[in-house]
Amino acid sequence: MSTTETTTKPSVLFVCVHNAGRSQMAAAYLRSLGEGRIEVRSAGSAPADAVNPAAVAAMAEDGIDMSAELPKVLTTEAVQESDVVITMGCGDACPIFPGKRYEDWKLEDPAGQGVEAVRPIRDDIKARIQDLIADLLPEHA
Repeated sequence: MSTTETTTKPSVLFVCVHNAGRSQMAAAYLRSLGEGRIEVRSAGSAPADAVNPAAVAAMAEDGIDMSAELPKVLTTEAVQESDVVITMGCGDACPIFPGKRYEDWKLEDPAGQGVEAVRPIRDDIKARIQDLIADLLPEHA
């Protein structure tokens, strides 16, 4: 704990197999809406080469630029360093550590779909992120 902080920031890891759509959108929303008060990570067990262009386009419509994001490989360290681990309903397996909070968000897969199909997924993720922030930072809700 540093002298400037009285508490440690909560940390969240979003996991999806390819780390190219749902987990990237969730991480982008949490970074934006969390205003730096929550540490954010995202990863996948088999990361894609690039983030889903339809997900990038859908997020840009809501004012969030995630065009520079790159899919990352899921590591045991990322799970260990996170307070909350959220999978995206894609069946990805995460190492389980005591004392962590695990959630599975059942979300449609945006892979191979156009921006029209990604918008409702984006909106669902945004609502879940707002609830997560209210839960993790009740004093800021």
